[in-house]
Amino acid sequence: MITKRIIPCLDVKDGRVVKGVKFKGLSDVSSPVELGQYYSSMGADELVFYDITASAEGRKLFTDILRQVASKIFIPLTVGGGISSIDDFDRVLKCGADKVSVNSGAIRDPELIREAAEKYGDQCVVLSVDVSLVDGQYRVFGRGGRDDTGLDAIDWIRKGVSLGAGEVVVNSIDTDGVKQGFDLPLLKKVCDAVNVPVIASGGAGSIDDFKELFREIPTVDAGLAASIFHFGEVEIPELKRQLSESGINVRMTGF
Repeated sequence: MITKRIIPCLDVKDGRVVKGVKFKGLSDVSSPVELGQYYSSMGADELVFYDITASAEGRKLFTDILRQVASKIFIPLTVGGGISSIDDFDRVLKCGADKVSVNSGAIRDPELIREAAEKYGDQCVVLSVDVSLVDGQYRVFGRGGRDDTGLDAIDWIRKGVSLGAGEVVVNSIDTDGVKQGFDLPLLKKVCDAVNVPVIASGGAGSIDDFKELFREIPTVDAGLAASIFHFGEVEIPELKRQLSESGINVRMTGF
């Protein structure tokens, strides 16, 4: 049985972790270095670091903060934000990232996925997709959820995987920060469409939401969340204990 992963997400703006609802109304949370170190010690399986305004602001990712985070944690680190070239991959990996997440940069130039996968391996390339339901169609949004690209989300995810993405993070804009559960219909479609690990992001509000995710979609690999972890509403050790007691296989060591 595949071990399900629990992944906290650090949305970083101006060097601080922030959180909003449906990608809007961002409020300050904490230092990414302190939070990253805390989650590493509390049994998180991986950590995701997004520089959430890098693409919208047309700049490179903040590498000074990234280096500090990477030096304090002992779990795999996925990093994204403003990744638009192979040079960006190289720079972020040299700062301590284990995997690199591409979103808007891949929308502009899908061949970036292929080039990165050929150079660094599929396992290093994570396709992050911001999705919202528009007129009955799951659409891909770019620039941190600001732009409706018109792309069909399932088709785009299939294409990204065919180009070499070794993992997919599905960010549901409609459920982000709402805390009413993961977007199960969307996630089922994605898991049915590709054969690489799929990470569910957006909507977790309780331990029961994680139980429902892994029970309803056995093929989903991981649950990612931010605010419920940041604000102490759910503690990772307790989440894993309850998941394990419910028959869901999780890594119990490390905390």
